[in-house]
Amino acid sequence: MQTSPTQPVASTAYLLFRVAAERYALASASVREIIRWRLPTPVPGAPPLLPGVINQRGQILAIIDLRLLLGLVAAAPDRATRLIWVHHSGIDAALLVDAVDDLIAIEPSQIEPPPVHVAGPAQRVIHALYRHHDQPVAILDPAALFALVQEAA
Repeated sequence: MQTSPTQPVASTAYLLFRVAAERYALASASVREIIRWRLPTPVPGAPPLLPGVINQRGQILAIIDLRLLLGLVAAAPDRATRLIWVHHSGIDAALLVDAVDDLIAIEPSQIEPPPVHVAGPAQRVIHALYRHHDQPVAILDPAALFALVQEAA
């Protein structure tokens, strides 16, 4: 009888970023590009969580203010503010975040179920939890994010 060697479990790359005092992550497979903040072109009649659009490499991207989507207070952009170009299921948009921190590899065994005490919009978009240097990081579900934006708009 021949035994096969145990195959290592593949880790997945995640982009870590901050919104207010909280840390979040998105699977890098959904991230196209990190863009420096620039003033968007406003769209008349759009809700506040969609402050406008930008043209990035010929692609028109709606900007989603992640603070407002998560029920937090809006903040003025600063030098650390970034836009994360997200592509998921044929949809492209740019998430407005306070800062981008790092790109890390997370093994499936390191991912925990989402917290049960989270309420409001965050409850719908947090897919899982990860501990990075003993600090909680909420892993977001891009499909749920886009669904929430469509409902709000």
